[in-house]
Amino acid sequence: MPRPEQVMALPPELRTQLQAQVIDGGGSRRSRLERLAGFLFKKTGLGMEYAVDATYTVEQAYRARKANCLTFTLLTVALAREAGLDAYGQELVDVVSWRAERDIVYGFNHVNAGILIGQSHYTIDVARDLLVARSPPQRITDEHLLALYYNNRAAELLVGASPAVADPYMAMALQLAPHYPSAWANAGVLSLRKGDRATAERDYLKALALDPENSSALVNLMTLYRDGGEEAKRATYARRLEKIQAKDPYFAFVQAEGAAREGDYEAAAQHYRQAIRLYDKEPRFFTGLAHAYQQLGKERAAESALNRAATLGRSTAGN
Repeated sequence: MPRPEQVMALPPELRTQLQAQVIDGGGSRRSRLERLAGFLFKKTGLGMEYAVDATYTVEQAYRARKANCLTFTLLTVALAREAGLDAYGQELVDVVSWRAERDIVYGFNHVNAGILIGQSHYTIDVARDLLVARSPPQRITDEHLLALYYNNRAAELLVGASPAVADPYMAMALQLAPHYPSAWANAGVLSLRKGDRATAERDYLKALALDPENSSALVNLMTLYRDGGEEAKRATYARRLEKIQAKDPYFAFVQAEGAAREGDYEAAAQHYRQAIRLYDKEPRFFTGLAHAYQQLGKERAAESALNRAATLGRSTAGN
């Protein structure tokens, strides 16, 4: 397992390449930032590609030329600082991606890189087009950013390896960010995989004490109680989850996408409309609704939804 100081360390050859392609060009900090963005994405530079499972250190990402949103953030922040820019990690607190494996939910928050130049804030995000979000990202400390790395690696190792391999990563995540709810929720998964049901329950409850609306902790706690035959406890948390989901536009959106994949466009349209009632500023809600209407032969309604999506898209691009 890499030590925290190794996660964002730049290998010498990457530092040399950055010097030649970004730093030596001189000019303003804004021009340096523009060169850095080109260096990250263009084939003449690093040519980084997005890969959802590529949770790497900066050096590993440099070798593989692949990164997920977290690894890309680590890489961008490290390179920007080397280039003399004020860079930091940012977290989108209302966007939580998750992966379900054998009735267990692993939580992951989305992060990107922020750059401050004078009074202007800039964001570099490898997965921007894949996101649905209401709120702007929040600046986080390096300790929290590193905790996300160890948390994500622990969850990935739990899926593909043994609990013993994931254990030190989970411990480091909690050491760096002891008040991070998703880390406690994932710690509960690890405890359960080790056969320690009591500790798993404690970890899930700790996550909920920190964040009463942590969906992955709620779902996993319900599964724990269901498997243990504790129906009354399961029902209590099921009602709590239903109340949270009823006011969550993203949950409605996920339901809509699932119904559309199953070919149930009436249900999809209903869920898209529910998402829009809860939050009407996301163009992808309207794009999905338009597609559902097209499949139902409701061309006029589809056109109206597409027009609204286009209007919102232009507004978003202008921000």
